[in-house]
Amino acid sequence: MIIDKIDNIENYSQIPEYVVNFIKGLSRDTECMRYELIDEDFVNVESYSTKLLEDAKFESHDRYIDIQLLLDGVERIYIKDRVGLSEAELYSVERDITFYSDDVSDADFVTLDGSNFVLIYPHEAHAPQVALNEKSSVVKKAVVKIRV
Repeated sequence: MIIDKIDNIENYSQIPEYVVNFIKGLSRDTECMRYELIDEDFVNVESYSTKLLEDAKFESHDRYIDIQLLLDGVERIYIKDRVGLSEAELYSVERDITFYSDDVSDADFVTLDGSNFVLIYPHEAHAPQVALNEKSSVVKKAVVKIRV
């Protein structure tokens, strides 16, 4: 996992330049949709209401690294190594996702606030879209998917 300010994103060699350029062009006015990049990489921009911690579920991806950043609002993402987690839903090849049944509340978390990003590797499970202080709010997020 990498957590840093968006201003520093070009410092990471594992993030392709075209992804860095796309991220730097994002704003709260960016339309919610899927953006195709290069080599099977893409970005989903979406808006949703954050969920309570007790409703959060860990997930992981085998084929993609996630870069998640908020364009508007604040949310938490809980992160834990997926080794030893209990699968709730077996891996879906079509969706590149596995869901887990483990409690999220004891995991480390990152608070995304629009100034920072988190890069999540395939060996890391994450529970995104979690509200701060048990109060749901509407956020707008970009999720970059980089093929591994």
